Amino acid sequence: MKSIVYKSAQDVAAEDRAIPEVAAGEVLIKVAYAGICGSDMFIYQGTHPRAKAPLIMGHEFSGVIEKGHPTLAKGTPVTVYPLLSCGECEPCKSGYPHVCNTLKLIGIDCDGGMAEYVKVPVDKVVEIPAGLSLKLGAFIEPVAVGVHAVRRSGYKPGDTAVVYGAGPIGLCVASCLKYFGARSVIVVEANPYRLEIAKKLGFITIDAANDDVVASVKAATQGLCADFAFDCAAHPSVQATLMDVIKVRGTAVVVGSYKKPPEVDLLKIEFKELTMIGIRVYERRDFEIAAGILGSGTIDFELMLSVSTPEQAPAVFQDLLKGANAIKMLFKL
Repeated sequence: MKSIVYKSAQDVAAEDRAIPEVAAGEVLIKVAYAGICGSDMFIYQGTHPRAKAPLIMGHEFSGVIEKGHPTLAKGTPVTVYPLLSCGECEPCKSGYPHVCNTLKLIGIDCDGGMAEYVKVPVDKVVEIPAGLSLKLGAFIEPVAVGVHAVRRSGYKPGDTAVVYGAGPIGLCVASCLKYFGARSVIVVEANPYRLEIAKKLGFITIDAANDDVVASVKAATQGLCADFAFDCAAHPSVQATLMDVIKVRGTAVVVGSYKKPPEVDLLKIEFKELTMIGIRVYERRDFEIAAGILGSGTIDFELMLSVSTPEQAPAVFQDLLKGANAIKMLFKL
């Protein structure tokens, strides 16, 4: 089968691999589309702490059942909930397996979906709703991150929000806020291409490279500032304004993963009685909600998607590393 294999730092290759053999409790999926996540870029750079070469990456993908599922017929469109939790630690036993003490992921800790076929545990298979394309089905996982961030934040319809970063997760968070009835969503981004996509999606935009972020947020909110700010950029510069763009007793939500611990002004949190919340991946329910949002047709998610082939993978990863104009790159398997 055609596969995209991480071989070493900045070295991926399209290779022919044997189709996986499935055991009891496993399902074989014929993959249609697989997306590149930020964590895949960490793997590509050789900086991911757990991923070991050789590895077939990919934890956000769609496809159809090939064999092994007890109730879903061959050809049923599916995606995969890629979290591998231990089931034994305190978070798992308390009903929060998505923050398992030893959380692992398909496509990071074992071979994933950047191949024509992938085997997964049967309980990780999620049926894609009728009418939703396999292309958009591969985007359920990133949208689920946005759903989880918004649900956990305490957001209510009619609130205002600032989203830092117009990458795939930032735009997913912004889209979920819009879908759930935000009064206004303000996206802060320095990249001109990403800013343009954010504008096309209907968001208020602030050019982080050239605009005064705090003044621009105040202007967009009639001087009130926002109820929420979502840090999806995970860039140290965000902390310079994050606490200033939200109201007294507002909420800052950390969604992006920082490479190094940033400097945080705790005095602003104290004086404004702010709340700071962390977000890690998603829960199973978030996948179901994400599928509904994608199928609703209310947001043009296609604007965020670009498609390439496995043979182009080496060039695609290099281009993304250099900051190519793409929001979410999918491989069509």
